[in-house]
Amino acid sequence: MDVVVIDTPSLGDRSYLVHDGTSALVVDPQRDIDRVLAAADQAGVRITHVAETHLHNDYVTGGLALANQLGVPYLVAADADVQFEREPITDQQELQVGELQVTVVATPGHTDNHVSYVVRHGGRQAVFSGGSLLFGSVGRTDLLGPELTDRLTHEQWHSVRRLADQADDQAELYPTHGFGSFCSSGPATGAASSTIAEQRAHNHALTDSDVEHFVRELIAGLSAYPAYYAHMGPANAKGPQALDLTLPAPVDADVLRQRIEDGQWVVDLRNRVAFSTSHLAGTVSFEYGNGSMFTTFLGWLAPWGQPLTLLGSKDDVSAAFRDLSRIGIDRPDVAIGENPSGIAPELATASYPHVSWDELAASRGGSDVVVLDVRRTDEFEQSHIQGAVNVPLHELEARIGDVPAGQVWVHCGSGYRSSIAASLLQRAGRDVCYVDGNFPDAASHGLPVVPA
Repeated sequence: MDVVVIDTPSLGDRSYLVHDGTSALVVDPQRDIDRVLAAADQAGVRITHVAETHLHNDYVTGGLALANQLGVPYLVAADADVQFEREPITDQQELQVGELQVTVVATPGHTDNHVSYVVRHGGRQAVFSGGSLLFGSVGRTDLLGPELTDRLTHEQWHSVRRLADQADDQAELYPTHGFGSFCSSGPATGAASSTIAEQRAHNHALTDSDVEHFVRELIAGLSAYPAYYAHMGPANAKGPQALDLTLPAPVDADVLRQRIEDGQWVVDLRNRVAFSTSHLAGTVSFEYGNGSMFTTFLGWLAPWGQPLTLLGSKDDVSAAFRDLSRIGIDRPDVAIGENPSGIAPELATASYPHVSWDELAASRGGSDVVVLDVRRTDEFEQSHIQGAVNVPLHELEARIGDVPAGQVWVHCGSGYRSSIAASLLQRAGRDVCYVDGNFPDAASHGLPVVPA
């Protein structure tokens, strides 16, 4: 048995191709299925089954499109409320994929109808746990609504224990979430791999013998998650169709001007410092690449279902186009160019200062200086700069009126979220300075940090 990991770091997820050298099972494929087909081709195997662990809340699946293209069974929980034909599977059902023996294990908790798969071959075992048992944590249990959270959290505790009991201690664990996805209920451990034995020793869902304590602790630790998640479950239940990744013809300068004037989102993908130096007035900064969570934050903040235009180099636009399709933002318009003057030389440009912690420390004596922290509330409560105002990035557009009058010096944890916030503030007419720095360094630059 061999397991090929198909990583999607921009969303913090992994898909898997598990095979016996001839036949393969695909688990939780992302929507851009060309990556899965390429992995199967490279391994020299034929995909005979496609399986979902659950109806995902953080991405649009490619499972139905892949199964339909290949004409193979699409394994989805029998109790899942879906609008497409699939092969319904139930708890303890046994399946044969070539020489692989696959056991379905019901593991409700992350969702109502969640299942996991225990795969055996040649004395080796692999557990594909989706959003159930993760590395050091479990999938969050509040995505189906507050009225179900308590019940699902209790079920999650029981499910992961049941799953662990159905596999050997040395079974390899392959979760879908937990690598940066907001579907995790806690921070990832940073591990690249794990086993059931390691999780028995260190995962709080397996070490905490008091289910009520586990439930209280998990629910208390849940933080905000992206707004676009609300659209993923319905899209996956409907059955996403095949994806078209060909870029549309770029819009011209007149169209771009009209979109900016109309208040539409025109998203500049360039480096955030380059954006602060010069950009088309009225555009928004979402730096692409460099390990950023571009897809998550753009999906979180952009008005859902409204026109969107991506502005940047052809390579960045093409890559962002693919990334956004994974969360159901299909075929946004594009404007191709390396800099604003090259894309639309006749349009007005704007800029704002790009500053350091030292400069912020020196500015704090000014009566009109507002320090704005756009990290999540739970991050702010742990520690923050004394006197700072907290408006989380995902709430900023709706709460710009809550930002006090004055020059706004905006920061976050690493500089990425604050770069987005600075562009939104300037777009709203505020005088802004963008602080680009890692928050743990603030105190060493003379800023008074208040611990929780």
